[in-house]
This record gives sequence, C-alpha cells and structure tokens, in this order.
Amino acid sequence: LKDIQFIRSICYDKREYIRFDSNLGRFVGYTEYGVKNAERLNKDTSQIAAMKAQREAYCLHNIDIW
Repeated sequence: LKDIQFIRSICYDKREYIRFDSNLGRFVGYTEYGVKNAERLNKDTSQIAAMKAQREAYCLHNIDIW
C-alpha cells in the first residue's frame, strides 16, 4: 500500500498551476501564480495535514474497488 499516491491538481484554462502530491507531502507550483500559492499553502501545516489525510480517506478506502 506504500505505492499508492494521492494527487490533487488545480487547473485553470486547461493549464495545471498547482498540485499536491502525497509522496512529496507538499504543494508544487507550475506557473508564477502557482508557485506563490504553493509557498503560501506549504506554510499552512493544517492544510498539509488535511491533504495528507485525503490519501487515507480516499485512496485507501477505495483500494478494494480496484
């Protein structure tokens, strides 16, 4: 179960500008706007903890389906 990865991508106008990757445990920005928001979100420990919890809540819960 360690190879399960939760990714949340946020896109605008068909372009991904920020992504949370559970393997990295942080947000990564892909545009200037995304980098600024990633820095802000990575400082918020409650936001990081909530996104990490999504791996257990969403991925591990649905693994039996797949």
